[in-house]
Amino acid sequence: MSAPITILKTAAAAFLAAYYFPVVHHWLTVLGFLRSANISHVEGEIIRIEDTIHCEDIHRYSDWLFTACEDSFPTRFSWFPPLVVFKDPVLASQARGSIHVIDTKDFKSKRLVLQNFEGSFTTHGIDIIADPEKNGVVYIFAVNHAPHPEYVLSVKNRTPLPEGSPKARSQIEVFHHALGSSTAKWIRSIRHPLIKTPNDIFGHTPTSIYVTNDHHYTEGLLRQVEAIIPAARWSNTVRVQIDDWSSSDPQAGINASIALTGLHNNNGLGHGPSHEDVAIGSAASGILSLADITDTQQLKVKETIYLDSTIDNPSYFKDEYATEENDASGYVLGGLTKAGELAKSSQNETATEPVIVWLVQPVKEEGKAAIKWNKKIIFEDDGSRIRSSSAAVDL
Repeated sequence: MSAPITILKTAAAAFLAAYYFPVVHHWLTVLGFLRSANISHVEGEIIRIEDTIHCEDIHRYSDWLFTACEDSFPTRFSWFPPLVVFKDPVLASQARGSIHVIDTKDFKSKRLVLQNFEGSFTTHGIDIIADPEKNGVVYIFAVNHAPHPEYVLSVKNRTPLPEGSPKARSQIEVFHHALGSSTAKWIRSIRHPLIKTPNDIFGHTPTSIYVTNDHHYTEGLLRQVEAIIPAARWSNTVRVQIDDWSSSDPQAGINASIALTGLHNNNGLGHGPSHEDVAIGSAASGILSLADITDTQQLKVKETIYLDSTIDNPSYFKDEYATEENDASGYVLGGLTKAGELAKSSQNETATEPVIVWLVQPVKEEGKAAIKWNKKIIFEDDGSRIRSSSAAVDL
């Protein structure tokens, strides 16, 4: 009996190794354990854009680049809920991050004056969509990781925060901006129990947006498990319908529902070639999911693309000179070369985080219905010139 049992055990071990090896290998590659940091450029090829400190997301609209910036080293390293940094809610309650507009002609950054906006602003993901009723005007949707007032009060008074109480009260801010102007008018805030750990926003219409919750847990052991184990697919994407623009109550005049579940650590959202295309970056998994908006406003994943690094906010590059034979269009994604070190480096102001940028392009093979994807590295830095990468656009 021992020989058959030994053979059976060996066969089972071989089967498990064959099944799990690709998964484990991809996971180790994504976290950077199987890769060294590289530089793909020379110093003169980089244009440094001044006054862009801790800018998380970037979107191109016409001749401008829009990005949300924290504008402060002390604030970001003492308060950033997406990286489980809850050190100083009092400082965070005074934070005033901003929306920047960068002119693609001269690469000068300009902070927009946020009219009528009060309170703190800890920036993260944003999206820009046109106002269909006004030419040259856009809506700006921006994540704001404001500290919860009860947590601020408990720290000020040096009293314990009740167990289970949230430390952050994240919400979405909505602004109205005329292209070329120096201001953005605040319209309202959006807060809902389903929007728990917001990361990024996809504006479908001015009254319909999608928001990723990048984690289910905000801190603790299960948060750590959720961050590094691909099977912990506990995050989701929420659809928000805005019914009342004039409400001063962040929780009034809106409806929210779950639009997508089953992805691991879904972070960035991006637009695709059509109005109904949604690109979703699962950061810690290194997976780009391409989804459609269904007739019921749910998100349905139609394609899954694996990359060899973490990724975040996807953008879509449209080749304006494309022909049937030659089309360079594709998704552009920024990520980290050594993501496994992020937990340690993210709270160190002098640390470096090597970066990588991908261009993912469809390749159609004659006679085949399925599309293959060409994944090309178009930029790398060892972190000495550019620290961290959460988004990239191709001009």
